[in-house]
Amino acid sequence: MNSNYFRDKNILITGGTGSFGKACAQYLLENDICNKVIIFSRDEWKQWQMQQSNPLFSSSKIRYFLGDVRDKERLERAFTDVQIVIHAAALKQVPAAEYNPSEFVKTNVNGAMNIIDAAINAGIQKVMGLSTDKAVNPVNLYGATKLCSDKLLISGNAYVGKKGEPTFSVVRYGNVLGSRGSLLPHWQAILAEGKKSLPITDVRMTRFWITLTDAVKFVLQCIEEAVGGEIFIPKSPSVKIVDLAKAIAPDAALDICGIRPGEKLHELLVSQDDARQTFESPNRFTVAPLASSKAFQHYLALEKQGKVKRTAEDFVLSSNKNPLFTDSIEEIRNYLNTFLNNFLGQT
Repeated sequence: MNSNYFRDKNILITGGTGSFGKACAQYLLENDICNKVIIFSRDEWKQWQMQQSNPLFSSSKIRYFLGDVRDKERLERAFTDVQIVIHAAALKQVPAAEYNPSEFVKTNVNGAMNIIDAAINAGIQKVMGLSTDKAVNPVNLYGATKLCSDKLLISGNAYVGKKGEPTFSVVRYGNVLGSRGSLLPHWQAILAEGKKSLPITDVRMTRFWITLTDAVKFVLQCIEEAVGGEIFIPKSPSVKIVDLAKAIAPDAALDICGIRPGEKLHELLVSQDDARQTFESPNRFTVAPLASSKAFQHYLALEKQGKVKRTAEDFVLSSNKNPLFTDSIEEIRNYLNTFLNNFLGQT
């Protein structure tokens, strides 16, 4: 990543008080990469907590903007003098989506439409939406809303006219290790209470994993390289959930509780339907959905230069058939050590 790319730019993060938003803001500020970071979120308490959690979050290079992605006028005001938008705001909890579908549509779908309109009206240069493996062949409402959001963002490139800006792209990755509401903090809390078993939905279940730091670096790299219309997918490891449990608490029993509504045994990051338009490079896969798009033509040119290669037509990137899949408990534990040293020391 060329940090000079962001030097004179103001970067706004929707959902900025979430796990990704805080990690991204911290990385940008610690490395003095950009001109200003703007946190856009709807909860003033979380913004206050964020400011108190780290001196960096009270620096002169960060500001806080209360608002909701459901409110297009507020987005347009927040986007004033902003060059880059990272759209991380979303409702994400799978079971909650099954019982509150309209709320997820309002935030994840209508919110994406508002981001597109506001970005065009405000003259933003680049918008990068954050997605999920659950958006690929979705079986739950959350995944369906993120699929719709992804489609809307990619199609947003058709509305910018001859100016060519803003460009809209998407980053898609799997579970983020240690993020708020995810499995590891839940298990950590259970073990901290002195319980001797961990809940597991199904012994066959596998998931992709990425650390927050890797996610932040990947997103920023993709923003720099985006031409508009791409879906960027990092090459990341995947594991069985039971192996993850063994790596964290080898002596804990497993409480098999059954798959929740809307869950899959295995997740996809690239489906076979996307394989024909997917290009592989050293650290990622890139899907350019429309053969006529600027992104697809850009990657065809890179392919001719030998910088990327097209995946086979039957290529699938699934969490159970991932080239980076590991069932080594030692490898998994070493991977977790980057942010769970204290927790793993208890096992």
